[in-house]
Amino acid sequence: MDVVALNRSLISSVNADGETPLLTATTSGHATLASFLLRCCCDLKPSETILKQDKQGCNALHHAIRRGQRELALELIAAEPVLSRALNKYNESPMFMAVMRNYEDIFEKLLDPWARMSALVCTREGLPGSAHAGAHGYNALHAAVRNNSSAIAKRIMETRPTLAREEGKDQNTPMRLAVLWNKIDVLKVLLEHDRSLGYVVSTNGTTPLLVLAAFRGHVGVAQELLKHCPDAPYCTANGWTCLHNAVSLGHDDFLEFVLGSQQLGKLINMRDIHGRTALQYAIEKCSPRMVRALLRHKDIDVTVLDNTGTDANWTLAVSTDHPKTLNWNEVSMLMLKADPADATDTCNLRKFAKDRMTEISRMNIKSLTETCTGNTSLVATLIAKITFATDFTLPGGYYSDAASDEGQPIMARKLVFKAFLISDTLAMCSSLAVAFVCILARWEDLEFLLYYRSFTKKLMWFADMATTTAFATGLYMVLAPRLLWLAIAICILSVSLPIFTKLLGEWPVLKLKFRLGRTCKSELLDMD
Repeated sequence: MDVVALNRSLISSVNADGETPLLTATTSGHATLASFLLRCCCDLKPSETILKQDKQGCNALHHAIRRGQRELALELIAAEPVLSRALNKYNESPMFMAVMRNYEDIFEKLLDPWARMSALVCTREGLPGSAHAGAHGYNALHAAVRNNSSAIAKRIMETRPTLAREEGKDQNTPMRLAVLWNKIDVLKVLLEHDRSLGYVVSTNGTTPLLVLAAFRGHVGVAQELLKHCPDAPYCTANGWTCLHNAVSLGHDDFLEFVLGSQQLGKLINMRDIHGRTALQYAIEKCSPRMVRALLRHKDIDVTVLDNTGTDANWTLAVSTDHPKTLNWNEVSMLMLKADPADATDTCNLRKFAKDRMTEISRMNIKSLTETCTGNTSLVATLIAKITFATDFTLPGGYYSDAASDEGQPIMARKLVFKAFLISDTLAMCSSLAVAFVCILARWEDLEFLLYYRSFTKKLMWFADMATTTAFATGLYMVLAPRLLWLAIAICILSVSLPIFTKLLGEWPVLKLKFRLGRTCKSELLDMD
């Protein structure tokens, strides 16, 4: 302080970075010192010193806002409002930075002084009030949208409504960003102030707001748009509607919203530039949920042909890489139910898909065989090892006295022991048979692989049943004399395990058959 009093020229001196003492104090986080230097500058009346910008184009107000020194920022605005006009080399104004950080008090201060001093400023500088520009071509309203700050957005719309139509370098207006980022509060403010914003598209003339909302699946945004703009644009110039977009990107909730909307229900059969409806895209994605929702609509037309003459059912031919999936089969059954007259085409499609899968399988036969044999032989060997070891650790143990029965099983005369031995032997033999079949597997023969899968599946199922039976009978012998209820419970649980496992493994197919009822065609699920 004494130094400044002795040599006033120091207050306006700059260092190698082009910073004045005020800038250095601000960038270093010394808010108290910066406040003192600001008062010195005001007393000495060198306004150029306060307005000084560093090599990045930032003045003291930029740095105060960026460092969160809000009180200092307010002092700077009050002392020299012209600071609010400066843009740094990234085209960022103090207002943009303040709104980006959601500093409402600083934002208000940046607006209010110019309302009172605009005449003086315009006379002195020949320029309008505080700048609002930001990086990437954005403005302060873009920043308000980012933070979903409806209060700031409302003030901007009241004072600078033209900002709502300004595009950034990515051709996004604040409205478009509000839609893309699901900022419903700000969107509501913008539409309440100017509902015509709901009809504006970008300068390249593409992608209406409803289509953008469908792109992200923002149902709330679409509802707000239709609330203020019931006839808002819903498709691009090439006929791509918000319904097409929702289906293509898998937004089920948005799909349900469109189908239930009074304004958008008409899109159900609308075609794009390729002549394809939303139903055809849903079928191509093999999405039973979307196909089912579209087919439930009362105005759906399943007979629409695209520009190549392909109907909705044959759109599945595009997805023949996945005909073994439940989704593919369910979609084909749903279409068969919706259009029974196309049953012949459905059969032809199934044959086409099966041939395609056979061709793919032949191309990958070696890896398929290796995978099947590797997994199956591992399980079979494990079962064989368990059952073989059990033969030498019989439940109940052996006689150990010197009588004629020495070394004989204690439980040998019991019927349950015989059942244990039989089931254990069957489990070991069947699992060993599977293991040997895996060794004999032929690597280049698809027909053998199909036979191998069918044969080993049955044999492994039998081995599983026999193993659990051996386990149940073995424990029954040991527990029955003293804990009969526990022995019975273990037997029931063990014997039912293979059945439960089979039901669990086939549950998706069983659920599909139950859901489709009589319309389910079981042969479509058998693609082997």
